[in-house]
Amino acid sequence: MKLATQIFLGFLIAISIDLLDSGVNYMLTLKVRTISDFVNRSELIIRQSRALDKEMLEMQSAFRGFLLTGDHQFLDLYEQGLKDMPKNEQELRGLIGVSDQPKILDSIDILFGRWTDRANALIEARKRSVPETATAIGKEYNEQVGVLFHAFNKIEYELRDTRRQELSDAIARTHRYSLIFTIILVIVGLGIALYLVRRISRRIGQLVELAEGISQGDFGRVNDDKKDELNSLSVSLNVMSEKLSRTIGELEKKNAELNQFAYAVSHDLKAPVRGISNVVRWIEEDHATEISPAVRKYLDFIPERIGRMEGLIDGLLEYARAGREGTVKEPVDVAVLISELADLIVPKECILLAGDLPVIFTERLPLQQVLSNLIGNAVKYGPEGTTVIEVSVLDIGTHYEFAVQDNGPGIHPAYHDKIFGLFQTLREKTDKESTGIGLSIVKKIVEERGGVVRLVSSPGNGAKFIFTWPKNS
Repeated sequence: MKLATQIFLGFLIAISIDLLDSGVNYMLTLKVRTISDFVNRSELIIRQSRALDKEMLEMQSAFRGFLLTGDHQFLDLYEQGLKDMPKNEQELRGLIGVSDQPKILDSIDILFGRWTDRANALIEARKRSVPETATAIGKEYNEQVGVLFHAFNKIEYELRDTRRQELSDAIARTHRYSLIFTIILVIVGLGIALYLVRRISRRIGQLVELAEGISQGDFGRVNDDKKDELNSLSVSLNVMSEKLSRTIGELEKKNAELNQFAYAVSHDLKAPVRGISNVVRWIEEDHATEISPAVRKYLDFIPERIGRMEGLIDGLLEYARAGREGTVKEPVDVAVLISELADLIVPKECILLAGDLPVIFTERLPLQQVLSNLIGNAVKYGPEGTTVIEVSVLDIGTHYEFAVQDNGPGIHPAYHDKIFGLFQTLREKTDKESTGIGLSIVKKIVEERGGVVRLVSSPGNGAKFIFTWPKNS
């Protein structure tokens, strides 16, 4: 199963749990809303019931007031009550549900009808004389109506208390379900996340380990039979590892062949050169008295050309070997290295100055080749008897910047780039000491280690060769 499908299924499970939680909470919310509406309506029923009871009492008071005083203002209040009572009772009936309350209202209607019939008769009689039974009739009626309204309200209070308890239970149940679903969602989400992270990170770790091994020359493989996106990556890495392994093997074989070829070419090229040199020497020995001055002049040119040819062959061989030797890394004390080079290539009449030089964990031979070439050039091209060479270093972070400066004739800026090319020299072609390869070797070794080399010089002001070298190569 692909990783994208697994991640999608994980999210689908989490979303399903969340939707289930939302659905349950929504149903409980609807129930809470229904119960809340009922409680609110119940309070309205109680208020309406009390208002209706109060209105009946006010009608009775107006009725008694008219019987006692004959004042028609009381009669107006009574008649207004007769008009409002049916409407208010109808509103109350619209609020109540299916219970015993409608029956109680029916009983109240019957009593109210009887009382109004009796009251209307007494009102007509009062218009002629004062009745004697009005108070007794009102008291009996009040007692019966009060009992009915009390029973009506009692039912409503009981229903409201029941619904309030249901509301409280529903709210508690909502909180409980929300907590349960939240815990389930967190557990399932963490489980899915841990499963995917562990599954993916373990395989990615194997791929990273393979990549690091490839970078260090260990061309292994990853056994991954999962049919997903990471499997494609592991297959690609395995193919790359196999190709690199074959390529490195072929390169090593080619390098070995190239080394053998360089030595063979060097030997084969030097053999005829030595033969020419021997022939010239034999001619000089066997026919010394027969050689004319003109021929002698030409014969003298031959050893010079032969020496230059041998120098070029040795230089080519050294250039071919540059950068392919000295792979062993070790702590190198540059001050000690400079001292050893001074004993080997710097004449006593030359002055070599060196500042505080570091200890570098690097390949000793390549660094020695670079410094020996630059110091050797300073000795070659410096003023005879007064040559001063100064070696200094500057810490520039991940690299050291070395500088080899002399007080020689200097080099025009137009030739600063040219002199680093192969066989490029500013000396005469007849000079056997100048093959034009030394600075090419310096450039090749420095750049193969991620450094740069440059020249700061002008005619008459000496030359300063600057190169960078990694602190830990």
